Amino acid sequence: MKITCFILFAFLGMGISMAQTTIAGVTLPQKETFQNHELVLNGAGVREKLWIDLYAGGLYLSQKSSNAEEILSANEPMSIKLHIVSKLISSKKMIEAVDEGFQHSTGGNTRALDPKIEKFKSFFMEEIKKNDVFDIVYLPSSGVTVYKNGAEKGKISGMDFKKALFGIWLSNHPADDDLKKAMLGK
Repeated sequence: MKITCFILFAFLGMGISMAQTTIAGVTLPQKETFQNHELVLNGAGVREKLWIDLYAGGLYLSQKSSNAEEILSANEPMSIKLHIVSKLISSKKMIEAVDEGFQHSTGGNTRALDPKIEKFKSFFMEEIKKNDVFDIVYLPSSGVTVYKNGAEKGKISGMDFKKALFGIWLSNHPADDDLKKAMLGK
């Protein structure tokens, strides 16, 4: 009987540990649901700068993929979770990083997206603190919705914007090569 109970608890413990992923000291769930769309964690990693962990990032898709170009071009539900792990991230630094990311993901051709990029940057104007969580969710029916700590900050429509935005992490010139590989499950 004791052995049976031990085995049962061991399997239950394995199930719980497999239901989440720990990166940079924070736990990311294996699944997320947005407006009845269940997304699975494709991969997760850490955005680093000068050996300092800035945030844990996870890519969530309807089905796993390691092909960045297909993910960027897909008009399917997906999201990126950013869990801030450093006190060094401020609103100003996040906005600067977003500007740089859009420049890289579009090859410097942001003109058509500038109004949408400005709106997106406004979602980061409030103070950013360690342990804040941003969910950047794309749903074909509504576009990109940004949540901070579960509260909706705003929406931006358009597949062109979604592709440029997700390109910050998945383009040929990503914010962090190692994070890109990790998000792609490599």
